Amino acid sequence: MLALPLAMLFAALWAMSPSRRVAALVSAGYFLAASRGLPQGVANFYAADLWPGLLLWLAASASFVAVHAVAWTRHPGRGRAFRYLVAAALTGLPPFGISGWAHPLTAAGVLFPGWGWWGLLATAAGLLVMVTRYRPAAVLGLGGLWLWSTATWTGPTLPEGWMGVDVELGRSLGRDGSLEHHRGLIATARISASKGAHVVVFPESALGLWTPTVARLWREGLNGLDLTVVAGAAVIDAQGYDNVIVVVGSGAAGILYKERMPVPVSMWQPWLRWTGQGGGAKAHLFANPVVEVGTTRIAPLICYEQLILWPVLHSMLHSPGVIVATGNGWWTEGTSIVAIQKASVTAWAKLFDLPVVMAFNT
Repeated sequence: MLALPLAMLFAALWAMSPSRRVAALVSAGYFLAASRGLPQGVANFYAADLWPGLLLWLAASASFVAVHAVAWTRHPGRGRAFRYLVAAALTGLPPFGISGWAHPLTAAGVLFPGWGWWGLLATAAGLLVMVTRYRPAAVLGLGGLWLWSTATWTGPTLPEGWMGVDVELGRSLGRDGSLEHHRGLIATARISASKGAHVVVFPESALGLWTPTVARLWREGLNGLDLTVVAGAAVIDAQGYDNVIVVVGSGAAGILYKERMPVPVSMWQPWLRWTGQGGGAKAHLFANPVVEVGTTRIAPLICYEQLILWPVLHSMLHSPGVIVATGNGWWTEGTSIVAIQKASVTAWAKLFDLPVVMAFNT
């Protein structure tokens, strides 16, 4: 994670490109390197060979490459800096930002921990200087900040009374709706409560399909405990399904959060709705940026939302007190995807000086 500031060199390489074609190749190289785990992950997910993953890998890079290729100019100066600013904004926000992995602004959390929005603006300013003739000064200045941050680095804190539970249930998580599965998770929650936890977070999809029966089972399982469980689940209706986070206590249970940006193609398939077929996960793009667990405002980030820029910034606009990051990464075996997700979440938590709770399945 401490190597994230190296991503800012992309801006300099883009600006130094002698032609639009080279700028496109530089952009492609950056994006494809950052998303290098995608082909293997797709192969794991669909139990297929690498070719579908390779095609999706190239397709995912298309918007990033196209925006930076169009924005490139051979003329230095303020015009080039403005063009890069536009490209950075477009690849950070929908619709292009839907596939905007590995945005260089993520480095803000390493360079300016605790600075919040001022740190984000300072990083943006550094990127703009990187595309001008003053880039040597930017490299020296940012490099000094990077070394200082690395030397004094401490990880984000865990909020008092909260506990994240990582599991290693592979592809069965989300598919196993057996009573035995739920009783095992309830037992884990009860053990966490005996260790002093008041809020326990389970990974994405941990509870499988969310139904009244499952809700009742969990309420009864937590009966008598001063414990709240926050966990991933799915809610199905006639139009498709929602990837959600639910909250359960001994007295109540309900949907806490609906995912704003599911994984494109494998989960979010908007063309099905456009053609009247229905199906796939729904995207609640700008809904529920923060939700409340008791008296704590949390910024929830499910899986793919941790890899792109705008969901976390959307949440930060509403001043949360805790970041809660969940994922179901069984399909990422043999890749760096989960490590990138955790690094990104950690960087944002450090930038805004927030405690963070993570829970992943592998």
